[in-house]
This record gives sequence, C-alpha cells and structure tokens, in this order.
Amino acid sequence: MRSPAYDRGPLPRPVMPTLPDRFQALVIGGSGAIGSAFADSLRADGRCGQVLTLGRGTLPAIDYLREDTLAEAAQALRSHSPFHLIVVATGVLHTASAQPEKRLADLSMSAMEEVFRLNTFGPALVLRHFAPLLDRQCSVMALLSAKVGSIGDNRLGGWYSYRASKAALNMLVRTAAIEQRRTHPGAVLVALHPGTVKSGLSRPFRGDEIGRDPFEATAQMLQVLESLGPADSGGFWAYDGQSLPW
Repeated sequence: MRSPAYDRGPLPRPVMPTLPDRFQALVIGGSGAIGSAFADSLRADGRCGQVLTLGRGTLPAIDYLREDTLAEAAQALRSHSPFHLIVVATGVLHTASAQPEKRLADLSMSAMEEVFRLNTFGPALVLRHFAPLLDRQCSVMALLSAKVGSIGDNRLGGWYSYRASKAALNMLVRTAAIEQRRTHPGAVLVALHPGTVKSGLSRPFRGDEIGRDPFEATAQMLQVLESLGPADSGGFWAYDGQSLPW
C-alpha cells in the first residue's frame, strides 16, 4: 500500500522491453518507501506477470540477522523461479543506536557491526541464495547502494560506516557478477544508486525537503535497468544512468 504522504496519483507504468512478456519479479525489502514503490510500479506494468515481495513481515519472512531465514525463503520461492527481475531495496543510514559518524572519534565496534550486517552481510547472503534463481538468459538483479560508497568520489569524508558498508557491497556485487556470468550469461547484476529519496532513511537529513518522490525515483531506476545488458553486469549505476566510479 502506498504511503499517503507520497501519493502522487496514478502510478508510472515502467516498460522494460529487455525482459520477456509476463516476467517474474521479486522485491526484497518491499515494505520500505523505495521497495514498496518498486513493487507497486511493477504491478502497474501490464507486462509483469507476478510481483513477489520479501521482508520481515512477509510469509516467508527474511531477517538479515538470521541467515537461515534467507535460505528458507529462497527455497520456498524456488517454485516461482526463474526470476527475471530481483530488486534488493534494503539498507540503513542510521538506526536507533547508530548514527552516521562525522569523525574517527565517533567510531564504535557495535555500531559498525550493526551497519555492516544490514548494508553488507545481509545483501551478500541475498546474492548467495537468490542469484541462482535468476533466469539464465534474460534477467536483472539490482542491489541498492549509494554514491557515497564510491571511493573515487569521496571528497567530503564522514559517514564512515555507511560509506564503507556500501563500498563493500559494491565489491560483492562486482565479484558475484563475474561468477554469475559463467552460469547465467544473460543475467545482469548491478549496484544501483537511488539518489536522495523521501524516506525514513533520509528524513533526518532533510530528505523530505531535497528528496524525490519514491515513485519518481523508482521510475527513473527502472529506466536505467531496462537499458542495461550483460556487458554492463557488475557495474555501479546511478538513477540517472550515470556510471559511477568505484
């Protein structure tokens, strides 16, 4: 269900000509602002045959702090595979006990572990258990990353754990894409930067003022995904189609 705060009328109808008619889609993290916008936008696309979502409140449920839930969910959804589109729309910038660090003096082991578990370890296990469910000849798997995870683009510093966890995620995606190419030659695995979106993640950082509507952001990201081919697998892309530096 769309959040009333972000209701903008009829949903955009993304067209993804690179995917087959009646393609199967899966959104992991489908209860968040971006994840729910992905799910609703895909359901509005008449070419999409089915959209499934996974999260802590779904059946089956997944919990990044419990690897067994990821393995069990992947096994439960195997009968719906192969998937032609998998979007991993999870991630945290801050939690109740961990805020973005501005200085080295702010670093703590517990906060870093929490951020890495949610931004890196969990998505890595999603890659392990769900990438094999992709269609071998025509599919896309996109994991939401962040431009601040670019080492080459880092000019301001700060946000240590968030930057590092997303940089690590980018490496995992790149490495998995190389391996996946051997068994799934038509699959595209990418890290995807959504930009600033109105959501709980960005709200403490003026997200409601400077961010884009989740459905607008989702439409832009789907346009990027539809433009990618196997040669682009393992890349780091922004919502506007820009290839980002590592």
